[in-house]
Amino acid sequence: MLDPKRLQQRAAFFRAIRSFFHGQGFLEVDTPIRQPLLIPEHNILPVPSGTHSLQTSPELYMKRLLGGGCERIFQICPCFRKEERGRLHLEEFMMLEWYRRDADYLQLMQDCEELVRAVCSDLGSAGFPVSPAGEWERLTVREAFRRYASLSVEEALRTEMFDLQLVEEVEPHLGQKKPTFLYEYPIQLASLARPKKEDPQLAERFELYVAGIEIANGFSELTDPVAQRARFEEEYALMDEERAGNRKMPEQFLAALERIDSAAGIALGLDRLFMLIAGETDVNRVVTFPAAGLDR
Repeated sequence: MLDPKRLQQRAAFFRAIRSFFHGQGFLEVDTPIRQPLLIPEHNILPVPSGTHSLQTSPELYMKRLLGGGCERIFQICPCFRKEERGRLHLEEFMMLEWYRRDADYLQLMQDCEELVRAVCSDLGSAGFPVSPAGEWERLTVREAFRRYASLSVEEALRTEMFDLQLVEEVEPHLGQKKPTFLYEYPIQLASLARPKKEDPQLAERFELYVAGIEIANGFSELTDPVAQRARFEEEYALMDEERAGNRKMPEQFLAALERIDSAAGIALGLDRLFMLIAGETDVNRVVTFPAAGLDR
């Protein structure tokens, strides 16, 4: 359990986040935490809640709000992912998501820079492992694998070693001197992202790293409902029979995409960001009640 001093710091952190987005003209929204249907993602295990599931992300409903006419929205909320435990993982954690209509992933990168600098300015950046000032590094996935991995991107994908190579050989080098945007992921690793116009084999997707730790995942949204439905079918095909069930599609979500010309959205792990600002190395030390201290 956090002591009063750390609780005050955590509260100030959330105030700084909200102040930034209110100052940028964003509308704060809230969406259902228990959801009857989730976006199909084969690599994320949801937590059941009766006939529903606890949200793994507010993305599905926030994009429906975009389809309903919202322009710039953000949300701070708890999310739940089964079997995610460790120094950087919690089964219940706080997520920040924001979305912009008529924007792309490059705008989100700018948002990230301004947000982190603003929060560090408000709270102090003495504990932050790198300076948020100056120009941040932007590194393509292909170049990162060329520099740091023992396999090329193509070979890693072909042998299904991409994730292992990324985690063990690439990530430890990222964001060590300045925050790093790792961008232009292979399209098959971005089921909700728009293909890059100049090269459709790449997605307009990025992840933000600080001191080897991934804290955000953003992309230009795929707003073609036909293409998105096909991507979801691919995700279902990667699940076992129990998880795939009868392959229900989030039809209202897909319908909302038809009303969005272009948009960009991002998810940022607030517990990880607060951990870095507080100068800690374990998220359990910066959440009010760490997982090991919960009553069972």
